[in-house]
Amino acid sequence: MRTIYHCIRKVFSRLLAVAICAVLIVGVVFTVRGYEMYQSAVRETSVSERVSDIQNQENYVKYEELPQFYIDAVISVEDHRFDTHCGIDVIAIGRAALSDIKAGSFVEGGSTITQQIAKNLFFSQKKEMTRKFAEVFAALDLEKEYDKSEIFEIYVNTIYFGSDYYGIYDAAMGYYGKAPSDLTDYESAMLAGLPNAPSAYSPDTNMDLAVQRVRQVLDCMVKFDAVTQEQAEAVQESAE
Repeated sequence: MRTIYHCIRKVFSRLLAVAICAVLIVGVVFTVRGYEMYQSAVRETSVSERVSDIQNQENYVKYEELPQFYIDAVISVEDHRFDTHCGIDVIAIGRAALSDIKAGSFVEGGSTITQQIAKNLFFSQKKEMTRKFAEVFAALDLEKEYDKSEIFEIYVNTIYFGSDYYGIYDAAMGYYGKAPSDLTDYESAMLAGLPNAPSAYSPDTNMDLAVQRVRQVLDCMVKFDAVTQEQAEAVQESAE
C-alpha cells in the first residue's frame, strides 16, 4: 500500500514539475513577444510624444479641474489600488487569470487604469496574450515618466463615454451641458460608471441601466471607503 502511495506521489510530483516548467516557458515566450510588440510601437511614436499630443488637445481637462467625487468614483470602480500600484496590479491579474482559466476564455482583464491607457495609446482592442504582456511594459514606462495625477487625467481625457463622447469634457458637456468642474456628485458617479460599457450604460441609450450603474459605482465607493453608506444614500436621493 505504501509502495502504491509512494508511486502516486512520485508521478504527481513529476507532473507538477512539468506543468510548472511549461508555465514558465510560456511566460518567457509571451514576455519576449510582448516586449517586442511594445518596442515596435514606441519606435513609431514614443510614449512622451503620444501623451503630449493628448495633453495639447482642445478642451483637455487637468486633474485639478476635476471634482474630487468624480476622481474617487473612477478609482473605486476601475482601479481601487491605483494610488499604490506601479502600473500593474498583481492581485487583480491573479484573480482575472483564475476567472479566465475557469471560463476557458478572456472574461476578466485585471487591467489597471495605466494599462488601459497603454492599450488605447499603442495597441488594438483585440484580446490576446501578447498584447497583455506588451501593456505591462507600456504601463511601467508611463508610471516612470508621469505622476498619478497626470496618468489619471490622461485616462479620463481619452476614454469613451458613449453617445460619441470621447473624454470627460465632451461627456460632461454632452450629457449635462456643463464643464466637468461643475458636475454634481450624482452626475460624477454616472460618468464614472459609463466607460465600463458605454453603449449599454449611456443614459441616452437606457436610463434604467444607467441608474443601476450609478448604484454599482456608489456601492464600490462605500466598499473601498471613498464615501460612507450614508453619503452614498444621500447622493442617490439627490437624483430622485
